[in-house]
Amino acid sequence: MSDSGWNFADVFEQIADRIPDALAQQQGDRAYTWADFDQRSDGIAAALLAAGLQEQDKVAQYLYNCPEYLESLFGCCKAGMATVNTNYRYAADELVYLWDNGDVAAVVFHGTFTDTIEPIRARVPRVGVWLWVDDGSGPCPAWATPYEAEATLRPGRTAGPWGRSGDHLMLVYTGGTTGMPKGVMWRQADVFGALDANNKKRMPPEQDLDAVGERAAQAGPKGMPAAPLMHGTGFFNALSNLMVGGSITCMEGRRFDPVELLDTVERHRINSMSIVGDAFAKPILRALDTEPGRWDISTLRVIVSSGVMWSKETKDGLLRHNARLIMVDALGSSEAIGMATNTTTAGSGDGTAKFELGPNTRVVTEDGRDVAPGSGELGRVALRGHMPIGYYKDEVKSAATFQMIDGVRYSIPGDWAEVLIDGSVKLLGRGSQCINTGGEKVYPEEVEECLKLHPTVRDAAVVGVPDERFGEAIVALVEPLAGSELDELALIEHVKSHLARYKAPKQVIAVDSVGRAVNGKLDYRALKARAAGD
Repeated sequence: MSDSGWNFADVFEQIADRIPDALAQQQGDRAYTWADFDQRSDGIAAALLAAGLQEQDKVAQYLYNCPEYLESLFGCCKAGMATVNTNYRYAADELVYLWDNGDVAAVVFHGTFTDTIEPIRARVPRVGVWLWVDDGSGPCPAWATPYEAEATLRPGRTAGPWGRSGDHLMLVYTGGTTGMPKGVMWRQADVFGALDANNKKRMPPEQDLDAVGERAAQAGPKGMPAAPLMHGTGFFNALSNLMVGGSITCMEGRRFDPVELLDTVERHRINSMSIVGDAFAKPILRALDTEPGRWDISTLRVIVSSGVMWSKETKDGLLRHNARLIMVDALGSSEAIGMATNTTTAGSGDGTAKFELGPNTRVVTEDGRDVAPGSGELGRVALRGHMPIGYYKDEVKSAATFQMIDGVRYSIPGDWAEVLIDGSVKLLGRGSQCINTGGEKVYPEEVEECLKLHPTVRDAAVVGVPDERFGEAIVALVEPLAGSELDELALIEHVKSHLARYKAPKQVIAVDSVGRAVNGKLDYRALKARAAGD
């Protein structure tokens, strides 16, 4: 792949030079202009370089949504480091796996995570730099450096001795759809190109900073990631907004609260936001329906959802409160940006979740043929063009996902689909048994193995069943050891003590047998029906 030169450090610096006094980031009463954003990121870049980090060393962001998230990313881009997103819901063993697999050399973390980090520091010896973001939860530990002290040093424009490159990486770790999380290696040039494809005024193939400045001649739209920045939905949408000189507003709360969201939209006059399907949209709609005159959301024009589908009924309900809304279902993943979209407006018809393929997307059978519209044949969605270079340190899985078809390289993450007679696409889901609960991906075998560690459990199967709010709820079917009685609450707490809390089952059902076949495999379809009471 040739380096087009596009990198986020140069792009964001150009925007800061063009609109220095325009808003770049805010959270609550904290507000930062583009000049602030630029200068504070210089401080973080200088701190990483002074600590001895080298080109493309990995920096993990263990943060809730906050200005420091994108600030530290900008600093990493300036210094030529690679970023590593970190799920703040992870437990100790999951963090160790992630940071070890990612060869992480520095971690930017919220102070509230100090007690989680303390006992595992010896298990991640590569990490030599800890930047502590003060969130009022306690003092900075002796082994860390206060982030704010570095961000306010104002060292001037900062870059590593190796300069900037479109080939510099961002590692976007998956949620573990088909096993343990994998680090998707995105070149900055490809992230920029994939996101820029959605803009009306596109940038040229080779980096042209004058064109960037012309496009960002005035302050852009105000965006708000309702979804976490540590997931692709929130992260990619935030970058896209900043690329055109927009601003990013983060909510202060650390749990999704539709009242806070609507208060923030009204207070800061938000124009666009990113969510994760009905898990976010339904509570927002309930709040609006309960108090229909409370909020002015007339400035909100675009809601983008990725990760799970959201229903026609919810979209129709939101349009009752703001008829100018444009609601977009975006089919994408950590491995593929912009595969297909579905857009709903007040005059767009039934709002059903049929996707229109992008110009670089096709649906292919396992032997590489295109699925014919209306044939009823199934295939996997494949995307060419701007895509990752592979999974970090995993050539086998890289080869399985990033394949050559007719001499062209495609990303095929595993989304199965049918092509309808009109050329639109009906999604069928991943081929694996991955459970998608509120946008979080949960791998059943990981939870099953955790349950089987409990002394009362002989065997276990974990499935997702339809859930109005979360899309799918996790249900465990558990076969007890002879003579043991299952304690549902104890088993749920057992999972929460070993894995991220969202991976714990909402319900535990005692069964005589989970019905494993002689080859050890489970019939997940039958188990899901059983769990749903069918």
